[in-house]
Amino acid sequence: MSHEEVLQIFRQSEALLEGHFRLTSGRHSNRYVQCAQVLQHPDHTERLARHLAAQLRQTVGVPDVVIGPAMGGILVAYEVGRALGVRSIFTERENGTMTLRRNFAVRPGETVVVCEDVVTTGGSVREVIDVATAAGGRVLAVASLVDRSNGQVDFGVPFRAALSMEVVSWPPEECPLCKEGTPAVKPGSRT
Repeated sequence: MSHEEVLQIFRQSEALLEGHFRLTSGRHSNRYVQCAQVLQHPDHTERLARHLAAQLRQTVGVPDVVIGPAMGGILVAYEVGRALGVRSIFTERENGTMTLRRNFAVRPGETVVVCEDVVTTGGSVREVIDVATAAGGRVLAVASLVDRSNGQVDFGVPFRAALSMEVVSWPPEECPLCKEGTPAVKPGSRT
């Protein structure tokens, strides 16, 4: 898929928002990508996941398992796992700590790809990498629908995204929108 084809999916889904947003990282931004708007369309999700799976096959091969953080990474991990023909699981927060629940497991020696919907700072992805590594897995790569860092995040493994874009963000105390008195909204799944 070309950059323009991916961007068209996000535009058709009305997933590209403008305003004043508080991101999961705590930073503020004037743009937000609401991947749930894309993920509600199975055909879009499948197409983007096949695109990511093709990139992963070329970069690192086929892993044993694909894992994503709840909430945003669940559908992405599932569809990428389906496209690769491998098992897909997800992590959840329990008492504020990312963990595997529901009898999900990364077995010692398994190769892993971590999937997410949107990466800004990479905090949730790093937590999932830590969970997989602590279980004895070997993380091969990270994949996301959107890379908001425009390639600036480094996970120590290859990182592939269907859409990479630079979205300016600020610490709340430096946010020009806050200084203007515009209230920030938190459209994501995590508070």
